[in-house]
Amino acid sequence: MTETRLVLDDPLLDGETMRVIGSAPYGGADIGEALAAARTISGTDLDSWFGAWSALGDRVSALAADAAAAGHDETARLAFWRASSYYRTAGVMLIAAPLDPRLRDVTHRQTDMFQRGAALMAQPPELLKIPYEQTTLPGYFFAVDDDPRPRPTVILTGGYDGTVEELYFYNAAAALARGYNVLAFEGPGQGSVLIDQGLPMRPDWESVVGPVLDFALARKDVDPARVALIGLSLGGYLAPRAASVDHRLAACISDSGFYDMYAGFLNRLPPPMRAGYQAGDKEVIGQVTGMLEQLATQPTAGWALRRGMLVHQQPTPIAYVEATKDFSLVGRAGDIRCPTFVCNGENDPISVTAGELAAALTCEKEFVTFTAAEGAGDHCESGARTLFHARAFDWLDGVLHPDR
Repeated sequence: MTETRLVLDDPLLDGETMRVIGSAPYGGADIGEALAAARTISGTDLDSWFGAWSALGDRVSALAADAAAAGHDETARLAFWRASSYYRTAGVMLIAAPLDPRLRDVTHRQTDMFQRGAALMAQPPELLKIPYEQTTLPGYFFAVDDDPRPRPTVILTGGYDGTVEELYFYNAAAALARGYNVLAFEGPGQGSVLIDQGLPMRPDWESVVGPVLDFALARKDVDPARVALIGLSLGGYLAPRAASVDHRLAACISDSGFYDMYAGFLNRLPPPMRAGYQAGDKEVIGQVTGMLEQLATQPTAGWALRRGMLVHQQPTPIAYVEATKDFSLVGRAGDIRCPTFVCNGENDPISVTAGELAAALTCEKEFVTFTAAEGAGDHCESGARTLFHARAFDWLDGVLHPDR
């Protein structure tokens, strides 16, 4: 959701347009072609949304293929990456149960496009399969250069509806430019791990980050004393949750800080209804259940509920809401030992509890609210990622000293 209207009347769809355009400084979009595609979308018609962005992905991927065949590697790399972003954007509004085959298709396409572009980098990333329980998690290791010496490293984790490929544009490119190696991954409930493996989101993200850290620390090019974890969107809960248990981390960044997801739901209910719901009043519970079920049928207003049902593998909207009870840092934030940076956007209702998280921290900490006046007041500072990177990485530089 965005308060900075770009081109569409619907706040959610306009916010998703801002999200992809926000990746432009790092090669994830071309502003003009993205706006042109958005202008063809009809109201809140999600088929129209899918058609506009997937058609743009098809057009730009064809440009990339032609450039690659002609030996124009830089042109091809950038076009492959833009196509990747556009395919991801096409699929994001289809995240719901039952799984739409179009979502599976564009998820695979966005991965393929990203990897074809990444193969043309001066220092192509390693494609990872990180051991996790009885399976593996997909990821990438981006090295600053071919020098094998240990470097400070950032681990990137995303949120509900992002992909590991999107993490390159939103954080990895900026980290690489500042001398950090980068390990980005998808966990349960995210991207291909959800769509291809069927693994739902889990609240105890330390159980996910633990194996990822084991994998990272076994590498000779990772400095074990200088590893930071950066969480984006829902990752603003997942990263500090992991840091509250796994004390091998040297720093943590919570981008769109979450403190208590279930409390956020309760706070959106009118006070009398909230009191009845919490007291277990059957009539009120029935009213809330009906309200959520009706809301879930609406194209954009119900998207978050439909998305949550798929990601958490819950059969109803109310079951999804109840499943968020465990997504809380209440009583846990004080266990975080590493220096922690928490931020939010002043117009972002999703991260409204970021200040509570920051206040509950007992470690070295920094709390920043990005403002609308800076063009950064929306969710994940999507309209001003370079400003976010300036503040967050300048802070991280002071903690990890990548130049030493």
